[in-house]
Amino acid sequence: MKDQTGYIAVICGSMFCGKTEELIRRLKRAVIARQKVQVFKPAIDNRFDEVKVISHGGMAFDAIPVLDSHEILDKVAPDTTVVGIDEAQFMDDGIVDVARHLAERGVRVIIAGLDLDFRGEPFGAMPVLLAVAEEVEKLHAICMVCGEPATRTQRLVDGRPARYDDLVVVVGASEMYEARCRRHHEVPR
Repeated sequence: MKDQTGYIAVICGSMFCGKTEELIRRLKRAVIARQKVQVFKPAIDNRFDEVKVISHGGMAFDAIPVLDSHEILDKVAPDTTVVGIDEAQFMDDGIVDVARHLAERGVRVIIAGLDLDFRGEPFGAMPVLLAVAEEVEKLHAICMVCGEPATRTQRLVDGRPARYDDLVVVVGASEMYEARCRRHHEVPR
């Protein structure tokens, strides 16, 4: 690996805001620059493909599924200069140490994930990743109720908002979730 300064960049926002698309865009630029890129995703997220990260818009990039964050360290090749991690909210808390370790080794770490869960509360290790990152980009979707910028993910169960006490991690796509603004985001208690 050539001598470079590592850093952590986090792309966050609600579902349908383009996080994975932005991650893939950055990864493709790194490939064009002839950098060695590896991408990881939680094995739990097999909505679109087992070994690819795929955006809702259909953009795709090869990825390695992992059961826990420390597998990433075992699988990163010594000459890798850019590591992408998608759906980081599903990773265990060790993802923070993994990202820090890689950055200290000179690797550029680009992470995408939901910053808030369906209840509108900080999701998994994402708040800590946001705090330790050198760069944070928060994207917005479009509210499916009013068309304004959306920062929340609305989970729907039988067409109605999910209850506050429902399971936090439920992997799904447009059949279960939609983007909402703060005003139209509902979580019955």
